Amino acid sequence: MMVRIIYHDNRYDMVKSTRLDDLISSKAVAKFERSSGWVTIGVDPIRTPKSRQQYTGQERRSSGSTT
Repeated sequence: MMVRIIYHDNRYDMVKSTRLDDLISSKAVAKFERSSGWVTIGVDPIRTPKSRQQYTGQERRSSGSTT
């Protein structure tokens, strides 16, 4: 899927959605368009990539042993 973005110098572009996280992380993009409208990086809420999220709650997964 292609996503419309705006760079900091106000240039528009279309990028693959798989590249969007990298562009946001590298602060290369100022805005991107969702179905609900334009999202401004640093102003509007966005989710963080799963690889960067850290769970701080209690571990609930099985350790593999059945004692």
